[in-house]
Amino acid sequence: MKELEFIISPDKLTLTDIKNILSKNLNLQLSKNSIERIKKNRDFLDRKLNSKDQVFYGINTGFGSLCDTRISENDLQKLQVNLVRSHACGTGKEIDSKIVKLMILIKINALSLGYSGVHLKTVEKLIFLFNNDILPVVFESGSLGASGDLAPLAHLSLALIGEGEVNFKGSKKASKDVFDSFGESVLELDSKEGLALLNGTQFMSAHATYAYLKLDSLFNWIHKISALSIDAFNCRLSPFDKKPHLLRGFKGQSQCAQQILEILEKSDLHQIDGKSVQDPYSFRCIPQVHGASLDVLHDFEAKLTIEINAVTDNPLVFNQEDEIISAGNFHGQPIAMAMDFMAIAAAELGSISERRIYKLISGTRGLPPFLIENPGLNSGFMISQYTAASLVSKNKIFSHPASVDSIESSNGQEDHVSMGSIAGVKLVEVVENIKRILSIELMTAAQAMEFRRPRKTSPELELMLSEFRSKVPYIEKDQVMYTLMQKSEEFISEEL
Repeated sequence: MKELEFIISPDKLTLTDIKNILSKNLNLQLSKNSIERIKKNRDFLDRKLNSKDQVFYGINTGFGSLCDTRISENDLQKLQVNLVRSHACGTGKEIDSKIVKLMILIKINALSLGYSGVHLKTVEKLIFLFNNDILPVVFESGSLGASGDLAPLAHLSLALIGEGEVNFKGSKKASKDVFDSFGESVLELDSKEGLALLNGTQFMSAHATYAYLKLDSLFNWIHKISALSIDAFNCRLSPFDKKPHLLRGFKGQSQCAQQILEILEKSDLHQIDGKSVQDPYSFRCIPQVHGASLDVLHDFEAKLTIEINAVTDNPLVFNQEDEIISAGNFHGQPIAMAMDFMAIAAAELGSISERRIYKLISGTRGLPPFLIENPGLNSGFMISQYTAASLVSKNKIFSHPASVDSIESSNGQEDHVSMGSIAGVKLVEVVENIKRILSIELMTAAQAMEFRRPRKTSPELELMLSEFRSKVPYIEKDQVMYTLMQKSEEFISEEL
């Protein structure tokens, strides 16, 4: 039974907050301030709708290119239900339930700010889904990243009205059946509410958040694994001296160099004589490459923090200003471009990691070809490098920006879209591939270290190696590798 709670309030939601909510499985609760905002905003909208001569997009009109079609007062609720049903057009594979949970969380946060004209009960139904891990089935494809993430959010909203499917307690069930099991009624949508639920960038933002949290965790491993490779390949530590990096001036570069030096500070391998005058770029330029990606991650964090705290539906209801404004906050361009850049920066981490793998198995610097005893009879790590290379190639394809594309829709009314949903899906895939590449580098560097014995790397890395060896053994002769690769990936994984 969950007891700990996180209070949703107008205060800025941070990515650290989100990580804690997910990792500690916290319940959500609205603050008194948020409840008051939601109620006042809806009361204002109801008063406006009582003025029969005013027309408001999506509230008493049709949607998209049907924006000039007036809807009768008697059909306003039906209009919202029809919107949810008709827009649930997602296809492809289901997205991860963790990302669905993020979608719900970010949507709750947006609606709680009190500019969307929804009833309090609507936000509370979303909180009910979140707190009970009732996670709607949402599909990967269908959103163009403008007018919000319409199709994915429609699938999420179907569950609220008892017409969709959800993942609950390890199986797929009809949402109505799950509501009934709790003795909970399904949501009856009022005017504007379907539009408020479907408009918004929560599918994009959830993918961006998931990718960010994974990358933020992976950077701890990136430093350790690359440091192990440096020692295993008998590299110099002079390229990590702080003085050259201060002359360049990039924060991420200096941070990465300092991390490597701290990790390898007490290694006795850098005492070995006869090192090469210069090391390959994939080792020597780790601060420059990793640091550039780290700087992009920090910029991505700043943009993402803005987006998860934004009100991105349409129209927006400003009760204090006595206005209802139809605008375009649902357009995903800011977060789409940020995700595209993050995918490029992330892919480079995998690219340089694969190059280190390649060097470690090259049969140079006193290491045997493919890091195996009796090479020829044994192929060792030959094909694991192929696997890393294939993942790098895949990431290069995924690094093509989605946000440069646009396809006209809704009879030309929605004539420029962000494709941010595609940017988000491929960013998550890039991050997952990086984790797999790094797990192969960890296996490779750990194997190479066995040929440096009795020399030892730093105490921190020796401890990591000891823990790793309890999962993945030293490979004396050829054996099935994919199971060991999976164990290596599990070793560096951190559950959200």
